[in-house]
Amino acid sequence: MSSVDVAISALRALEPEDVRVLRALERLMGRYEHVPVEAILKASGLPKREISYRLDRLHALGLIRRWIGPYTGYVLRMAGHDVLALYSLVKADVLEAFGKPLGVGKEADVYDALMPDGRRVAVKFHRLGRTSFRQTRRLRGYAKGDSWLNWYTRSREAARREIMALRLAYAHGVSVPEPIARNRHVVVMGIIEGAELANVAELPEPEAVLADVLENVRKAYLGAGIIHADLSEFNIIIRPDTSILIIDWPQFVYKSHPNARWLLERDVKNVLNFFKRKFGLRIAVEAAMSFVVGSRPDVPGLGLHLGGSSTT
Repeated sequence: MSSVDVAISALRALEPEDVRVLRALERLMGRYEHVPVEAILKASGLPKREISYRLDRLHALGLIRRWIGPYTGYVLRMAGHDVLALYSLVKADVLEAFGKPLGVGKEADVYDALMPDGRRVAVKFHRLGRTSFRQTRRLRGYAKGDSWLNWYTRSREAARREIMALRLAYAHGVSVPEPIARNRHVVVMGIIEGAELANVAELPEPEAVLADVLENVRKAYLGAGIIHADLSEFNIIIRPDTSILIIDWPQFVYKSHPNARWLLERDVKNVLNFFKRKFGLRIAVEAAMSFVVGSRPDVPGLGLHLGGSSTT
C-alpha cells in the first residue's frame, strides 16, 4: 500500500491519544534524529504506560518507525505525516471521504476525495523526497536553507507556496484548480479532470488551445503578478471540453523576481516548442512574449486578439 493508503486506513482507527503522540513526535523531529521515548513522554503529557501502548499501536499501524540503538527512538513515517494532515482536514470539515489516485509522480501524489457537501476535490500530497533532495535544493529558490531542513519541511513549503499561487491566480481569472485548503504538506483543490497535454494524441483546434495557454500566462503575469516558472506540456491539463487547466505551481515567482523575464520566456518557449513539435505550429517567441507582457493585444497566427487590453 502507498503511504496515503496506510494513512487513510489508520485514520479510521485513530484515537485522540494517538494524535497527541503523533503531534509530539512531529514537533520533536526537528531536534532529534530519533526521538527518545522520554522526550515523547514529556511533550505529550501522557502517562508512561499509555505512551508505551500508543507507540506500539502506532508502530503496528505503520505510522511511526522504531529505532533501537544506545536508546529507543521513534520518527514519523511518511504515512504518519499524511495522517496528521488528513486528520486536521477532516476535523475542519474540509474532507469526508477518499477515492482513487488521480496521479502519482516524483514530487506529488494526487487523490480523488469528497467534501462533506458531496463535492469532488483533488487532494495533493507534496513529496519532495530524499531521492530528489540534492536536485531540489540546487534548482528551486524556495528550497534554500540549512542542512537540517529535511524533505518534509520542503514538502510543507511547496504546499504553502502552491496554495498561495493558486489563490492569486484563481482570483485573477487564471484557469487553475480552485484553492480550497492546505494543511502541512497537503493541498485540497478543485477536481482535476482531463489529460496532460503531453499525453493528448490529437487536438481538433491546436491553435485555440495554444491561444488559451498564452492568454492564461498573460493573466497570471499582468493580473496576478506571478510566473509559473516550470510551465510545460506536463502541467497543462486538457479538459474534456478542450479548455485548459494549469497545475503544479510551487515553483512560481513574482514578476518582481530578478530572473522573472528569463523564467517567463522559458515558460513561453517550452509551450511554443511543444506545439511546434507536436502540431506543426510556428509562432515567433518575440510575438508571444510581447502579447504575454502586455505590449501588444494579439499573437499573429493564432487569431487571438484582446481588443487592446493590457490586463485581461
